[in-house]
Amino acid sequence: MALRVVSSLLVGLLLLHTWGAWADVQVNMEDKVEVVLGETAQITCMFTSDDGIGAMIIQWFYVTRSSEKVRIYYQDTTTNIVDRGTPFTDRISMNGSIAAGEMVLTIRNVVLEDELEIICLVKSLTDGTAEGRTKLRVFEAPNLPTIEAVQTGLSVSDEEPSKIGTCEVKNGYPKPNVTWYRNNTPLRSIAAELSVVSSTTTESSGLYSVKSQLNMKVVKEDKDAEFYCEVTYFVPGATRMTETSRINVTVYYPHDAVNIWVESPVGKIKEGDKLKVHCEGNGNSPSSVFTITHANSGSSWDTNMLELFNVSRLNKGVYECESFDPEFIVDSPVTHNTSVFVHYLDAAVVKPEETMQVQQGEQLQATCNALSSLQTNTVWFKDGEGVSNGHSLIINNVTFDTSGIYECVVTVPEIDGMSTSSTLNVNVAGPPQIMEKDSDIETSDKSVQLECHARGYPAPEMEWTTSDGKVTKTTPTETEGGFHSVFTVQVSSNITAVCQASNKYGSDAVTFNIKAKSNGVIIAVIIICILLLAILGAVLYFLYKKGKICGRSGKQDLTKGKSSKDNIVVEMKSDNTEEAILLGVNGEKQPPNDQ
Repeated sequence: MALRVVSSLLVGLLLLHTWGAWADVQVNMEDKVEVVLGETAQITCMFTSDDGIGAMIIQWFYVTRSSEKVRIYYQDTTTNIVDRGTPFTDRISMNGSIAAGEMVLTIRNVVLEDELEIICLVKSLTDGTAEGRTKLRVFEAPNLPTIEAVQTGLSVSDEEPSKIGTCEVKNGYPKPNVTWYRNNTPLRSIAAELSVVSSTTTESSGLYSVKSQLNMKVVKEDKDAEFYCEVTYFVPGATRMTETSRINVTVYYPHDAVNIWVESPVGKIKEGDKLKVHCEGNGNSPSSVFTITHANSGSSWDTNMLELFNVSRLNKGVYECESFDPEFIVDSPVTHNTSVFVHYLDAAVVKPEETMQVQQGEQLQATCNALSSLQTNTVWFKDGEGVSNGHSLIINNVTFDTSGIYECVVTVPEIDGMSTSSTLNVNVAGPPQIMEKDSDIETSDKSVQLECHARGYPAPEMEWTTSDGKVTKTTPTETEGGFHSVFTVQVSSNITAVCQASNKYGSDAVTFNIKAKSNGVIIAVIIICILLLAILGAVLYFLYKKGKICGRSGKQDLTKGKSSKDNIVVEMKSDNTEEAILLGVNGEKQPPNDQ
């Protein structure tokens, strides 16, 4: 802190803020004291005198804005008085002592109006007088600054500078300073090109708010520029800085180049695809109009995105994009073009067409071709299995197994899903062949259903002949493997049935020998069995009556109850006397009346 000294010893020299009255009193004070709004300020007054400092009068004053001196404090060796009715009356106090040669004025709760010049006046007993002056400076840091960009687009064709945005910083003291930047470069006013308009508002609190507006003629490069504000403000003993966030503005400018390309499909285009052609310029303008023109057909569309569905080879050719903007004047239209080729694959053509006939044992020859803009691959299929590769189908020594439907599939290997197909129905001509063999059938049924399968071309006629002289023609059913005929034979005795298939090339037959099983034999066997059972029953009954079975004699009373001893009687006959000896369970002879 700079100290200014006023001394009566320095004749003719006045130092700033320190006055002497050719006395022997010296007063030293700080040039300035800085304090934050609302805090406490301390102002020191140091003094000396050649007469000593025992009896001195100290008075404190402030200088009004109209340069008047108003006392706020008085002190001598016996008295100290705070003057009433001043802005400082209730907020000041004094520390230190005259004897020490140092007095400190304390001002509490500093307000903006305290930013004044404070005077310390010292008077000695010999009327030597001197004073010192200190400027009290008050500071308040502002709120964080804000920035707001213009919401509308700015055109490079505007003749006057356009508003870019506004910065505002509020409630600072002293007044903050605002500086605009573009991409880290400070901006200065340029006549007819750039201007910064600032306004300052003194709030009711006495603090300052500053609003700054940037106006500028934009160019194309400003579309990517970043604008922001730097705010410089003061605090006790220092200068500080803060920045706003960064903003961009929308800049409208004309196209000086356009580009057109096929957005989809990616890669080669084939018939049936959805074609999307996109046109885009390097400018930026809401009034721009794009036109896409197809040179081959002369068709045009006012759009920057052309969509064509189910395209064909007629859609190939050059597509040109042109940009027009009524807001900007250009010397010539801005155009660009691209070429589109639509690949195609025509329907497969099989020769001979649809159906062909070939003699059994001969060679089958057929071709399949499809016109395409790209290389193709051909495969022949029969019943879902590949039978030949290439455009030609050749089969030697054909048989009936060769007959059927052949599918020719033509694909384009370079493009997935690009394929076509056609079919060929092959008939192998020859005499019929019956699939069944001669067979013998035994049955006891009254009727038998016979089946006969034949193949051949042309379709054979099928008839059934039985050994009893009956001839029956049937209408065969065509199957996947040939022809099928069903015939029902009535069976009352042995009979023979012949199935014959014939066409103009020959015939084939199969014989079924049916043997009838008689039902009378079974009936006879059943009767014999019944008779045998009847005879057996009679014999058993006779033996029973004669006592030959069941452990009883024929004379035994069947109704007689068992004896109390439960005797078992056994009849025994001698070979010589035929005399029956009856023995009891204990081997005792029984009397005859027990028989």
